[in-house]
Amino acid sequence: MQKTRNEILINHNPFETRVAILESGGLVEFYIERAKDRGIVGNIYKGRVVKVLPGMQAAFVDIGLERTAFLHAADVHKEFEEYEKLMGVSDDEDADIEKRQPRFKAAPIQDMLKEGQEILVQTAKEPMGEKGARITSHTSLPGRQLVLMPTDNRIGISRRIADEKERKRLRDIVSSLKPAGCGFIVRTACEGMKEQDIRSDMEYLVKLWNDILRRQEKISAPSLVYQDLDITLRTIRDLFASDIDKLVIDSKEEYERAVKFVDDFLPNLRSYVELYDEDEALFDARGIEIEIGEALEKKVWLKSGGYIIIDQMEALTAIDVNTGKFVGKKNSEDTILKTNLEAVKEIVYQLRLRNIGGIIVLDLIDMAKQANREKVYNALKEALKRDRARTNILKISELGLVEMTRKRVRESMARVLCDPCPYCEGNGIIKSKVTTIMTIYRELLKEIPKRRRRKIYIYAHPVIADLLYSEESKMMDDLEQRFKKKIIIKAGNNFHQEQYEIA
Repeated sequence: MQKTRNEILINHNPFETRVAILESGGLVEFYIERAKDRGIVGNIYKGRVVKVLPGMQAAFVDIGLERTAFLHAADVHKEFEEYEKLMGVSDDEDADIEKRQPRFKAAPIQDMLKEGQEILVQTAKEPMGEKGARITSHTSLPGRQLVLMPTDNRIGISRRIADEKERKRLRDIVSSLKPAGCGFIVRTACEGMKEQDIRSDMEYLVKLWNDILRRQEKISAPSLVYQDLDITLRTIRDLFASDIDKLVIDSKEEYERAVKFVDDFLPNLRSYVELYDEDEALFDARGIEIEIGEALEKKVWLKSGGYIIIDQMEALTAIDVNTGKFVGKKNSEDTILKTNLEAVKEIVYQLRLRNIGGIIVLDLIDMAKQANREKVYNALKEALKRDRARTNILKISELGLVEMTRKRVRESMARVLCDPCPYCEGNGIIKSKVTTIMTIYRELLKEIPKRRRRKIYIYAHPVIADLLYSEESKMMDDLEQRFKKKIIIKAGNNFHQEQYEIA
């Protein structure tokens, strides 16, 4: 397959969907969603307040998950009496929407929430580690061109829309169309869109919100009221735009779902959707599997011979820059400058690819000249312009450190694909059991058609073998039915958890 400039590749099977975003043929972002542990960001729940903590100005809310969710006072709608009326809406929902006011400074949480109270909330961050989900009562519903904010009457414009005339045109259109009392964010995809397209997106979102309000009246807390799109349709909604040359999907069923969604919402991009049906697996053919493997390594080599070390910890991520094998040609200051300039570009690339968020500290090689520090800082700022996640960076300190933050909504690639290593008491990581099982499954998809014998033997670590017989037996049943062959699983006591053999 000939490489194009920017692509979205979707690898789907009944148990897992993986999305690779390519720019100039190289992997820059990677997302994964497994059927049994689908993400919850964007979901809307009817929850029950279980504890109010005035000292923290926060509350814990039961939304039906394993751990209670965290709600800060700033994320509670201040006009709560109006909000309760909204939740008890009956005859005239639009009238209630019109009464709502813009956001104000947060009131004391004990004045807004009481234990046992029911509240409509949306998940803003996934549960991470020992922390429960972060939630907000300021719900938002994303569409293709707009994001509806039912509890906020302001209008925002994507900062990626730079042309001031276009910003004003879009603001005027949205102001004239929007119902009173609710607000909208104009997304980047809205740039250049006609008024009718914007109106259609707005009407769809308002109808969806009214449906959510009606549904929450009929159910008791804690309950899921609305589930956001799955990763395939969410990717199409949020990322599939005119700057993408091709959307490639390797599953016929998923391809047909995607085509229907594109026909409904993005008919002008229909010709860019392609079904991949070659014998070689899509991610293998495009070298994505290799790049994913490399993205789990701590050391990343730079083209010059220098390297960076990425160390993810619970509280922050530290990234160290070293000259390595690069000795330069002129003097040490030029060598250091060149290494740092190359490093900051690679660091931004790795942050996007690995989905690293939170507090990040860059330990650059010390530079004597202030002018060189400015060059490296500006190069870092320029590289971050391509990052969709919100970032804040401080100037390079005297010690050569850059402190920055990157918005974290979901777990990083390493946390999703790997488990803490039991062989080194948690000081390192290995591929998780599910990741190893999915690797075996994909390997079998490639290997079984090549083998003539009726029986296929899998030798694996006892824990992996046990999971293949029990919780993950559907995968083996799926393969046996598809290829009409018997799969026999054997436990190998001397096998590492990541090790397996197909015989």
